Amino acid sequence: QVQLVESGGGLAQPGGSLRLSCTAHGFYLSYYAIGWFHKVPGKEREGVSCITTDGATYYVDSVKGRFTISRDNPNDTGYLQMNNLKPEDTGFYFCEAGLRCSDYRVVDDVYSGRVGTQVTVSS
Repeated sequence: QVQLVESGGGLAQPGGSLRLSCTAHGFYLSYYAIGWFHKVPGKEREGVSCITTDGATYYVDSVKGRFTISRDNPNDTGYLQMNNLKPEDTGFYFCEAGLRCSDYRVVDDVYSGRVGTQVTVSS
């Protein structure tokens, strides 16, 4: 079955860290740009970061210096390392695979994670 599966969310204290994973099943993630977006109930989703097929990375201003996007092509997995977490980072995180990055967003998305992974930042 072709799908993207997110994992790695959880509860963290302000200033803490989490590492999110995005694993492709049924297709080669190496062929695509990978993007992460943040969704809070009642608000529009917000692009967070994108990484191109050749490893160029882009970030929304609010996470620059705190989050790092990366990819492990042989294992068809993308990652989002989240450091120095803030309460406003709370929400669901979804990943997408698409043809390219437009700054920190994936465009021409081909595959999208459907479940996401929940991040809660609270003391």
